[in-house]
Amino acid sequence: MQFIDLKTQQARIRPELERRIGAVLDHGQYVLGPEVNELEARLASYVGVEHCIGAASGTDTLLIALMALGIGPGDEVITVPYTWISTAEMIALIGAVPVFVDIDEKTWNMDPAKVAEAITPATKAIMPVGIYGQTADMTAINEIARRHGNLPVIEDAAQSFGATHQGTRSCALSTIGSTSFFPSKPLGAYGEGGALFTNDGPLADTMRQIRVHGQAEKHQHPILGVNGRLDTLQAAVLLAKMDVFDEEVASRQEVAAIYNARLGGGELTLPPVAEGNTSVYAQYTILSERRDELRRLLAKADIPSVSYYAVPLHRQPVFSDLGHAEGDFPVTERVAAQGLSLPMNPYLSEAEIERVCSALNG
Repeated sequence: MQFIDLKTQQARIRPELERRIGAVLDHGQYVLGPEVNELEARLASYVGVEHCIGAASGTDTLLIALMALGIGPGDEVITVPYTWISTAEMIALIGAVPVFVDIDEKTWNMDPAKVAEAITPATKAIMPVGIYGQTADMTAINEIARRHGNLPVIEDAAQSFGATHQGTRSCALSTIGSTSFFPSKPLGAYGEGGALFTNDGPLADTMRQIRVHGQAEKHQHPILGVNGRLDTLQAAVLLAKMDVFDEEVASRQEVAAIYNARLGGGELTLPPVAEGNTSVYAQYTILSERRDELRRLLAKADIPSVSYYAVPLHRQPVFSDLGHAEGDFPVTERVAAQGLSLPMNPYLSEAEIERVCSALNG
């Protein structure tokens, strides 16, 4: 059984993939070629924003966003400890301080009630994460940001691209939206890739400039930048995948509904979706005090499973200088200790889902 089934998807879209890749081989513009412009326009329209900037990875997009906002040494950025390390890593890399707040008990995303408590005069941005496929409570977070001097909000939507919050798509919910096209994502390339989204024209221009070493025009580099350009071949792959993306999101939601029906009513905590949200189910994650036992049962049945973020960021050695101890973020620590992600992809059959559920029941 495939945890993430890229082979079946590829077989479905292979003719369009080959056509798109062949066009790139023919014109030979392998970096920021015409497919990148086409993809940016298509993604901006899909999300519902004015500007999309393709980039080399979802990690680079976070870095570019922080740089464009002028965040640096001495500044603080509020985020969560229950996420992949890139979120806090990029904050620290530019010299700022990641300020962790706990996640919400119900959604496992940033708890807005904790955000207001963490704001200080040094706070320069808030970076919520759309964990496992749905957004944080962006309405509440944006309101807190507004009350505190219109702090910029960077939505780390590496897992939530395609989801909605109160009818608005992820990446259109804040100052800047950032997503990843890592191959395992619901919309994934065949290598690294990412994108930034905003309705702020000058900010978009700055992010585009940072993406190409801070270059404003040939031989002119008025600001520091990075090599954050998107490969044209990756854009070609993503354009082919966009043709089936909405169908695949609907299929993911159907798979999740079957899981919910088969696994509900027992001791497992199933993945919650907040009222007003939809999820793209980048992962289907359950909580159980018997997590390790369940993982062994699945492995015995040759079923893959993953415990994501089992060591949360506040317990990572690289962030030891922040002075956090076990118990500082109890909800994060519980979810990290109990979380188990089951196979999830748009091509998972009902028989395969039944096999997973039967294995979990011993």
